[in-house]
Amino acid sequence: MAGKFQRKCFSEINLDDPFFDSLKADYPGTANSTGFITWFRKKASSGKTALVFEDELGIGAFINLKPDEAEEIQLADGRVLPKVVRLKITTIKIDERYRHQRIGEGAIGLTLWQWRDLGTNEIYVTVFDKHHTLIFLLEKYGFNCVGKNINGEKVYIKDRRNLDFSDPCKAFPFIGKQVQYAGCLAIDMEYHDTMFAFSDLANTLQERIDVSVANGLKKVYIGKPYSLAFRVGEPVLIYRKYTGTVGSPGYKSVITTYCVATRIEKIKSNGYARYSFDEFLGMIGNKSVYNENELRTKYDTWSSLTLIELLYCGYFGAGNNVNWKWLKDNGCWPGTHPMNFRYTREQFEKILREGNIDVDNVIID
Repeated sequence: MAGKFQRKCFSEINLDDPFFDSLKADYPGTANSTGFITWFRKKASSGKTALVFEDELGIGAFINLKPDEAEEIQLADGRVLPKVVRLKITTIKIDERYRHQRIGEGAIGLTLWQWRDLGTNEIYVTVFDKHHTLIFLLEKYGFNCVGKNINGEKVYIKDRRNLDFSDPCKAFPFIGKQVQYAGCLAIDMEYHDTMFAFSDLANTLQERIDVSVANGLKKVYIGKPYSLAFRVGEPVLIYRKYTGTVGSPGYKSVITTYCVATRIEKIKSNGYARYSFDEFLGMIGNKSVYNENELRTKYDTWSSLTLIELLYCGYFGAGNNVNWKWLKDNGCWPGTHPMNFRYTREQFEKILREGNIDVDNVIID
């Protein structure tokens, strides 16, 4: 699969692409709403932009966001949601040919990162019942249906003041204030840069979307740690271990990223397989940097094998990554293997701040 998300002007996007046929059919224009074609052309004439995923077959995904939308939302049952500032997802569509390839998950992630950075309490989107895959993703990532609007679409809202921190996906991209500890995971740079493609980029949406998000927000690490200091539900800092030969590793080995552990499974222990190879593959899905042959080799030859699933919550970006020298000089390098680090809440926040993260906008009530 070739392609990537880019920010493009509406005037540069081919409205005649068959991708848009369903949107034209769903929104022909009524007394209550503007038709899709009219809306699109109005955006083009005013110089507006959208997020577009394109490949050799044409458009594969399209997202348009409207920050600072302040409007009443009229529901079909007569209720009216008050006029407050919200981030509105005016359009989000993923082509059927990308089903099960996690483009949709990445698209949801991009919108929620922007929502977090804007500081707006609510984000919302409307969607027809027939769009089952999109509804599944919205509900998975914490959107709640509050009813249908007068056009017959479900209205889904996510509110940072009412997050379910028992499920990291529903709380994404935030971490709950109940967190007390964080762990660390060291990953060789060649694997790190595939798993966490955004982490070496400057911290802007424009640069973030220039990287394919086909791998989505869930990542799977495969290793053979003797022990782990973090648990499911806890934050995990990702340490990019420099394995090159140029320069000092003390300055090139860096923490780049923060995640939340969503699953930890001991696949094999002391040569005993707790899960079959097929079960192991099923847990991984398409979230690993390894292909099936490489996974088979690890499964067959390693006496111990652990699967760690991570939710990619955020990254520091170029110029903000926290190197080993700083960690050592500031009491954040305990001196054992990184997998055995058990950072306190204070140390975790200290590292985030050094990475230029607004901690009060990431760790919230």
